[in-house]
Amino acid sequence: MTTRTSDTSWTPARVRRSHLAIATVFAVHGAVQGTFATRIPWIKDHLDLGAGELGVALVCPAIGSVLMMPLAGRLMHRLGSRAALRMLLALWCAVLVLPPFAPGLPFLCLALLAFGASAGMADVVMNAVGVSVEEHKGKSIMSGLHGMWSVGTLVGAAVGVPAAHAHLDGRIHLGVVSAVLVAVALLLCSQVPDLHPAADEDAPPRFALPPRSALVIGAIGFCGVFAEGGTADWCAVFLRDIAHASPAVAALAYTAFSCTMATARLLGDIAVRRLGAVLAIRVGGVIATAGGLLVVFAHAPAPGIAGFALIGVGISVVVPLCFAAAGRSGTNPARTIAGVATVTYTSGLVAPAAIGGIAGASSLTVSFGLVTVLTLGLVLGAGVVGTHGGASREVAGGAPEPATSMTAAD
Repeated sequence: MTTRTSDTSWTPARVRRSHLAIATVFAVHGAVQGTFATRIPWIKDHLDLGAGELGVALVCPAIGSVLMMPLAGRLMHRLGSRAALRMLLALWCAVLVLPPFAPGLPFLCLALLAFGASAGMADVVMNAVGVSVEEHKGKSIMSGLHGMWSVGTLVGAAVGVPAAHAHLDGRIHLGVVSAVLVAVALLLCSQVPDLHPAADEDAPPRFALPPRSALVIGAIGFCGVFAEGGTADWCAVFLRDIAHASPAVAALAYTAFSCTMATARLLGDIAVRRLGAVLAIRVGGVIATAGGLLVVFAHAPAPGIAGFALIGVGISVVVPLCFAAAGRSGTNPARTIAGVATVTYTSGLVAPAAIGGIAGASSLTVSFGLVTVLTLGLVLGAGVVGTHGGASREVAGGAPEPATSMTAAD
């Protein structure tokens, strides 16, 4: 087993710089996603795709992520975190330009597979770096980092919506944004800590099944992401078809859900520092379950919107704390984070289809009953993030207890 070590070169000033750099990296990663989301209708119209064809294409990013995430640990081991993140984040920003240039559905699917693969691998490395910075900072920051990702999506959307409204060609819009974000990514990654494996640590396999600890932690993440993905894709349809809301009012459901989740993530570290990771997830699970019950019993738009907003608050800290727990579990944090991400994000493939299938066989009310049951699972299963070191650990004097096998080099 690799001996865990800490790096004495982590001065307070360096920790602050590293925190700012990795937080901005999260925002850039989110900005790519937010930008792409605003131009999906343009891509659909440009290629004259039907709803079913577009649905097939939009599954490809998740497939690419799940397939390639296990490779991220190998890259980080070989290149170090800085070089790996520089390459993967720049690649993620660069492939933003591919989808609008696809000449047809097969090429769009290939472009989106590459889009998802680069996104997933960059996600693993930046979370591994975030966990390391959190340990040296001595207090929870992972929720805030994921909150910055949500802020990035909002910034990307804030640029994309007027571009779409002005009917700007998607190839121009995504090409310009891609070039700008690649430059920003390369600049930012020069400021993130350069983590390298300890001398006696074996290289992880190129592809490997997630370790057992990742499966346990990932099960909690699966519940959170199922609720997130299902709500994001189906909340507006629920309000329109079940609560009889107008299309404009139905659209408010996703806005309420997204804004409350982003805000709660930005403030979530305060709750984690006061309550600890386990209790924070349990309290969030209670809030999300209450929101799910509001949705299930909603017969009017107002309680439905309130319910979706509460779900957003309740699940906000789940994924950040699962990644934090993964980073402190086992002797290879990057591999465990990749495993947790693979299990967790598989939920993004399952949730939309499962909710649609259940709704087709019964109703959307029953579908959101399943979402409510899974949010209750957060309350019952939250203890695993404590068992695997999910809470921020400190030793006497407030210094973080070393908990990874990666060391930093200037």
